[in-house]
Amino acid sequence: MRPDRTPTTNVLLASQEKRFSKSMHLLGFGLGLICLAGMAFGQDVNRSHGYSTFGELKYPADFEHLDYVNPDAPKGGEISLWAQGTFDSMNPYSRKGRSGALASVFYEEILTGTDDEIGTAYCFLCETLEYPDDESWVVFNLRPEVRFSDGTAMTAEDAAYSFELLLKESLVSFRAVLAQFIDTAEVLGPHAIKYNFKDTAPKRGRIEMAGGLPVFAKNWFEDNGAGLDESRLEPALGTGPYVLDSYDINQQIVYRRNPDYWGSKLNFSKGRNNFDRIRVEYFGDSNSAFEGFKSGAYTFRIENSSKTWATGYNFPALERGDVIKEELPDGTIATGQSFVLNLRREKFQDPRVREAIGYMFNFEWSNETLFYGLYARTTSFWDNTELAATGAPDPDEAALLKPLVEEGLLPETILSEEAVLPPVSGKRQLDRKNLRKASALMDEAGWPVGDDGLRRKDGRTFDIEFLEDSPAFDRIVNPFIENLRRLGLNAKLNRIDPAQYTNRTRDFDFDIITDQFPMTYEPGSNLQQYYGSATADESLFNSMGLKSPAVDRLIEVISAAESKKELNTAIHALDRVLRAERFWVPQWFKDTHTVAYFDMYEYPENLPPYDLGFLDFWWINPDKEAALKAKGAL
Repeated sequence: MRPDRTPTTNVLLASQEKRFSKSMHLLGFGLGLICLAGMAFGQDVNRSHGYSTFGELKYPADFEHLDYVNPDAPKGGEISLWAQGTFDSMNPYSRKGRSGALASVFYEEILTGTDDEIGTAYCFLCETLEYPDDESWVVFNLRPEVRFSDGTAMTAEDAAYSFELLLKESLVSFRAVLAQFIDTAEVLGPHAIKYNFKDTAPKRGRIEMAGGLPVFAKNWFEDNGAGLDESRLEPALGTGPYVLDSYDINQQIVYRRNPDYWGSKLNFSKGRNNFDRIRVEYFGDSNSAFEGFKSGAYTFRIENSSKTWATGYNFPALERGDVIKEELPDGTIATGQSFVLNLRREKFQDPRVREAIGYMFNFEWSNETLFYGLYARTTSFWDNTELAATGAPDPDEAALLKPLVEEGLLPETILSEEAVLPPVSGKRQLDRKNLRKASALMDEAGWPVGDDGLRRKDGRTFDIEFLEDSPAFDRIVNPFIENLRRLGLNAKLNRIDPAQYTNRTRDFDFDIITDQFPMTYEPGSNLQQYYGSATADESLFNSMGLKSPAVDRLIEVISAAESKKELNTAIHALDRVLRAERFWVPQWFKDTHTVAYFDMYEYPENLPPYDLGFLDFWWINPDKEAALKAKGAL
């Protein structure tokens, strides 16, 4: 997790939005249409309440409730948290404006996963799904009882309209991937929709792609003359358990639980969506946000500052026992948080330059001096899992890499050398050994040092600007900048407001930013948005602008993998190649959630490994809440 960097809080909030898409359902509708379709093409049709890429589904169709929830959790009360900066829109699907935190809570998807499984997707807005063995199409039999938040029925027409809307108006990088997978969407009946896949689309990921699309209300867009890619403060209609209650621009957003939520009685809803209200308070920076928490302005905090965690939790509310400070296990993949270099800039094209810059960040000194030893170094795009590449390639991995070497797409050393690891530094801020290595690399790259200590090429100094929008991150960036200046680079920090930061990063107008690369256990098409050459100048996720034919080829191999072993081998190879590109300077992560909250929230005894779920399946103990109110703590 990213200490002292409040946008991480926004990332964490965003990661919670998908948790609202999990109220799943049972048994079929419209089977005759599908049986006829299967018979017409001579295909056997698979029918199920869910889909698993490899292996079996954990939960049967008639399960009572998810294993990690408390089915008897009481409903009621409010949970409040914080976000940084500003917002001027409640449309999370537009590049225009800055959407409010949790602005995706209104929308649900046809399929969704669980927090204790990998590679499974269960019917959510559908009752059953049906598909042939070759997965050339899928039909979702939608639940006839699904309602949008205004009470109108959701139909297959809404799902088809949403697909077309996303295909035409969503982010360019997402449109490109979506178009590669889905050919057409056909309405077979009021509650049956068929997605036909392109023959060239990777088989793995097809059904998840179609089932992962949110469903919007067609009539709302038509009645309001609205588009998807526009900034607006009125959210489009969705089917989710929460609706917008109120907002105060740049100050507060309140969501309330919909008492008429269509899925409230479903087995997947038991023990979930427990809070009547979710309130988000906006602050200018993390310091003011922490002061707000101490005074009770909001009641739940994910602590991303190691300094604050180690030294700041000594305020009266905690000492009285009104606030709980706790570390909870985190079994998820690390986020790949790192300083990211913009490869679109000519000065970063030489890999020796990128390697030299990496030598100047002293993680060991930072962890001991700034982070109180709470973090581990990020080394892989799949840290905290067995998917991270280690050592030299094994025979299976080498078999994937060798053709790329023979075609000149990768250096021959990738077949024999160990996977790239970030340099280890000493306990002084400036590690002179690493400085000498970095200096040699800059010299080789044609950037010699002048009499004034600055490096130049063709009369130009090597300027490098760190773009930030939070003063709390200064203490981490500034020592890095000092080390880069000792190397002869004209490095500086440019801290701007969040709105400017959003615009500049969207336009790729930066040298170096802090970004994250959250990966999945069974990746497929999503890799194209993060690392694909075709999306390098369009995708906000491919912030470094990577264009590597070798990476593109490995993404194809991953997408086509038909067994878990093949997939894992291909991920190891991709991780190895990405790390060798050195477009990042890896930062840090930890395998625990550091949380603080007022002592009225409770959670299940056995938390799932893949999500903290504080907005999903935590709840309020009404007796504890009343006690806090009685003593004036709330």
